[in-house]
Amino acid sequence: MDRRNFMKKSMVAGAASFAAGSAVLHAAEPKETAYQQWDGSKQTFKLNYAPHFGMFRNHGGEDLLDQLQFMVDAGFTAMEDNSMKDRSTDMQEKIASKMSKLGMKMGVFVAHTIYWTEPNLTSGGKEYREEFLKQVKESVEVAKRVNAKWMTVVPGYVDLRKDIGYQTANVIESLRRASEILEPHGLIMVLEPLNFRDHPGLFLNKIAQAYQVCQAVDSPACKILDDLYHQQVHEGNLIPNIDGAWEEIAYFQVGDNPGRKEPTTGEINYKNVFKHIYDKGFKGIVGMEHGNSIPGKEGEKALIEAYISVDDFLKK
Repeated sequence: MDRRNFMKKSMVAGAASFAAGSAVLHAAEPKETAYQQWDGSKQTFKLNYAPHFGMFRNHGGEDLLDQLQFMVDAGFTAMEDNSMKDRSTDMQEKIASKMSKLGMKMGVFVAHTIYWTEPNLTSGGKEYREEFLKQVKESVEVAKRVNAKWMTVVPGYVDLRKDIGYQTANVIESLRRASEILEPHGLIMVLEPLNFRDHPGLFLNKIAQAYQVCQAVDSPACKILDDLYHQQVHEGNLIPNIDGAWEEIAYFQVGDNPGRKEPTTGEINYKNVFKHIYDKGFKGIVGMEHGNSIPGKEGEKALIEAYISVDDFLKK
């Protein structure tokens, strides 16, 4: 950070000479600009970190398109939006157009209704499967509209009346059917294991389990979303699990633990984790699915500085 300065402020002042003497012009109001490196060049990151709407509201304002502009000005090259499917078609098109002009990549959005407290895909129920497949078909159209490649899938709650083997078979069958919908369009559903503390009772909670399911589905349209916050809470062992499931991991999300705030605020050594996936050649998106540890503009500045600090650790 010794050669960098977030949100440069400049004061413009001048002096004018008059016959009766001299006077100093009033300094201009401080103007906040995009993050710049010490030499004035634009900040760049080595990984495709993807903020979400609201993360920079204090700088970008309430308008979503202005927030996208600020993300790019701050050096970010991607954006993810869990709620994209719920936005109007008009807004989806406006977001996609703005992102295209800015050269941004679209990250994940949630593809379907997630069942947090009752079984759906684990049950094998026909109505649940048909609902899921219908929503996946709808998500294909959303993905096309917003230039997305990935969509998040959470298989839902456990079925306590069925053995885990039967539940797993039911989930795999639904995902195979969904893959048949996605494959012709080159789209990928990414399965997200969630931790037991924040989301008790969900079927999918470990990376090895997600790996087993993806191997059984055996489709390029079914991969893993490795949310490192959830995995740190649930099982830790982050880097070995990344290596073990590497061929099935298509997307990462991050947040530190405890607190689910930006990297450097908790116990996860994100310098080493990011270096590991960078050195392995990861070219995908790293979703910033967390909150800000400090409120207001200062918190947004601190968040960007945190990402600069961990990204600087990567090889040039």
